[in-house]
Parts: sequence; C-alpha cells; structure tokens
Amino acid sequence: MIAVVCAVIGAVTTLSLRSYLYKQLDAQVAAVAQRAAGPLKGGNLPAGPAPGTLSGDNTANDTIDADELSYLATPGLNPGVIGAHLGSDRKVTSAGIAVQSTPGASMEVKKFSAAQQAAFASVPLDSGTHTVDIPGYGDYRVTLVRTPGTSTGYTVIGLSTADVDDTISTYITIEALVAAAGLVAAALAGSLLIRYSLRPLRRVANTATRVSELRLDKGEVALHDRVPDSDTDSRTEVGQVGAALNRMLGHVAEALNSRQESETRVRQFVADASHELRTPLASIRGYAELTRRGREQIGPDTRHALGRIESEAARMTTLVEDLLLLARLDAGRPLALTETDMSPLVVDAVSDARAVGRDHHWHLDLPDDPACVHGDPERLHQVLTNLLANARTHTPPGTTVVARVVPDDFEVIVEIADNGPGIPPDLLPRVFERFARGNASRSRAAGTVGSTGLGLAIVQAVVTAHGGRISLSSMPGYTAFRVHLPVTHSQLTLSLATMS
Repeated sequence: MIAVVCAVIGAVTTLSLRSYLYKQLDAQVAAVAQRAAGPLKGGNLPAGPAPGTLSGDNTANDTIDADELSYLATPGLNPGVIGAHLGSDRKVTSAGIAVQSTPGASMEVKKFSAAQQAAFASVPLDSGTHTVDIPGYGDYRVTLVRTPGTSTGYTVIGLSTADVDDTISTYITIEALVAAAGLVAAALAGSLLIRYSLRPLRRVANTATRVSELRLDKGEVALHDRVPDSDTDSRTEVGQVGAALNRMLGHVAEALNSRQESETRVRQFVADASHELRTPLASIRGYAELTRRGREQIGPDTRHALGRIESEAARMTTLVEDLLLLARLDAGRPLALTETDMSPLVVDAVSDARAVGRDHHWHLDLPDDPACVHGDPERLHQVLTNLLANARTHTPPGTTVVARVVPDDFEVIVEIADNGPGIPPDLLPRVFERFARGNASRSRAAGTVGSTGLGLAIVQAVVTAHGGRISLSSMPGYTAFRVHLPVTHSQLTLSLATMS
C-alpha cells in the first residue's frame, strides 16, 4: 500500500514538475524569439509583423538570404540557441546553432548539416511551441514566426530541453531513492510493530498448540492449559479470541472429566462383575462335571446337556477372565517387568498350539542370539498364545503357521504369519477392536470353542502397556501380525556396540 501511494505521488509530482518546467522553457523560447526578431528587423530585411504571429504583408519579398543566421549571435542570447529559415515550400533554406568556443569569446553560428536541417521540416506551421529532435543535439523546444518582410517565409527559434530533462531525471532518481528508503523504514517499523502487536496472539497460539499435543482420546486427561488473563481483554480482538479459547477449553475439560468418570465407573463395574462371576461359573462347571461323573445313571440327552453346560461355562469363564484382564490393563495396573528373552516364550507358545491344533503345520524361525525385551513374561506369553490361537481358529486345516523372532537395532519383532485365506478388507480397520468378528473367510473350524472376540484387543492392550506396537498386513494367502517391542538397555548397548 505504501509503495502504491509513493508511486502515485511520484507520478503526479513528476508530471506536475515536467509541465511547470516546460512552461518555463516555452516562455524562454518565446522571449528568445522576441529578442532575435530585433536583428531581423534591423538588418537588410524589410520590417515585418511582430514575432509570434503568422500574418504578414503579402506584398513583401518571399525570399531571404540563406546565410542570414547572424541573429543567433545577438548579444544577450546564450549559446545553444538554434534557428532556421523555411521557404514557402517548407524547404529549409538555412539552419544553425549559436556556439561559443571558449568562455568569454564571441558567439559564432554553426550551420547544420542537411540531415539536421531536415528535422525542421516537421515543425507545424502555427504559433505554438513544439518539440523537435535534432540529430546529434537532442530534443529542442521551438516556435515558428513569420519572417519579417516575407509573405510565406518562416523563422524557427528553439532552445534545448536537456536541462529540463536532466532536472526531471534527477528528481525521479531522488524521489525513487527517498521512496525506497521510506519503504525500507516502513517495512522495518511495520514488522516491529506487528510483531509487538501479535505477541498476545502468539501466546494464544502456543496455548492451542500445547492442547493439540495432548492425548485426549483415552485415559485421564489433565487439561490445565489456559490463555493468560493478560491476553483475554475483551476490548481487543486478540483478547476476545483468548477469552473464547479459555471458555472452550473449560467446556472440553468438563466433558473429558465426565467421560473419564463414566469410563471409570464402567471399568470398575466390569472388573467387579468379572471378579464376582468367576466363583459361580466355577461352581456351575464343578456341579455339572460332578453330576455327569456321579454313580446315578443318566440318559444320553442329560449327558449331552451337561456337556453343553460345561462347554458354555468354560467359554463364559474365558470371557470373564478376558474382561477382567482388559479392565485391569485399562486401569493401568503395573506389569511385572523383567528382562525376558522372547525366543523361549515363542517356543513354549508354539508347542502348546501344536498340541491343540494338530491339523495345522507349525514352524519356528528363531535367531541364534537372545532377543531380550523389558516385559512381563506371563502377559507376553498370553500375547503369543492369543495370536497363535487366532491363526489356528480362523484358518482351515492344513494351514502353515510360522512364528518368527527378528531382533532389530532398537526393537524385537515377533511375527506370526500364516498362508490362510486372509482377513476381509472391511474388517482390517477394526480388527483390534473389542468383540470384532470376522466373516466366513476366516471361519472357525468345526467343533472348536468359539472366540470371545477379545483376543486381539488383549494383544493390543498388552503390547501398548509394554511401550510397543502391533501391525498387521493381510491378503489372500498371507496374513502376518507383527509385535514390535523395545529392547532392554543391555540389548540396546550390545546393538550400538555392534554397529560401531
């Protein structure tokens, strides 16, 4: 905006100055023409009308001496005055310029060449002032008067525009430099002023940034960040933004507290209910088994019913145990962390899976060196058991399952892969959600106990509690679950030493 204003002011003042200077120059040209007319009248030429008019005595002679340019050297005229005589046919009969060889010397008239004389032929035949470009000399402001004693002859008098053009060029240069300096000063001052004015807004933005970096989707959130009171002045726009942000953060904090209280109550209810259900479920299973093994004879229908009672009681017990474990993990119960080698855990888990799923092919791929992590052996064994059970339960007989341990520089990767039908694409985004169930593409084998839908949710919860992560890739013919666990300090030191 300042640059546009400077440009407009510069253009207007430059045009005004140019107009003023050219008016002055035109006045000087008229004055020189009047002064030069004296010698024209006083010489051998007959008297004629005053300079500046195009009317004259038609009975006078129409020709003058072509060498008659002595009026250019009239005392009182400065060097650089040009003059020319035009005949009735607009032909230039003579033209020249007043020159002074040395300061103080008398002026002489230097004749123009034919090309320079031709420039005068373009002067309009009126009493106005016009600009003519004289080759080798530049632009001149000239005026035309009737030559005294002639009816069709004209005399041209002119002055150079060099001084005016130099003045305008100098003015434009000075104006551009001043405008540039003003723009630089305005930019510096504006930048400092804007930075100073926007400091409260930056503090508001910093508060919003800190809040955006908080984990608000789960767990107990302490939302204490607020915009300082000094930046919540309602009389300013930034203060209004800060006050509105504080009000919004207050509402969000209340909503998060309500959500946390509700989750805590639900989690506590699930934990309490699961704990209380364990005893009656054990009693149901015990009484059903006692009845089935009793001395009294029971019919086949009753025996089948008792078997179903035991099966469903066992399934419900598993569900209750899983719910209780998830509730404890959600509550942040501490794990029994110790330095644990994953290879023996994988061997044990695969041995158990082979004993249960003899219709599958089980393979191990273990490293030669220990792959130690800082974890809870019991919970990590449960992760492996659930992943292997998932592969066994949701793949057809004859499927090959590979358990692989890959030590990395900063983590240990445990991979459970199979060549089964794969997980449906629509199930992949929610496969780790609780009670997520697949369709028939990975259906359970006939006769096996159904899954509770909590196995993979427990896997993710246990891995997250260990500071690790789990990833999944699946397509028809290949499915792989990868558990990434951070290595122990000693293992990390060994890896760094090996790399160095």
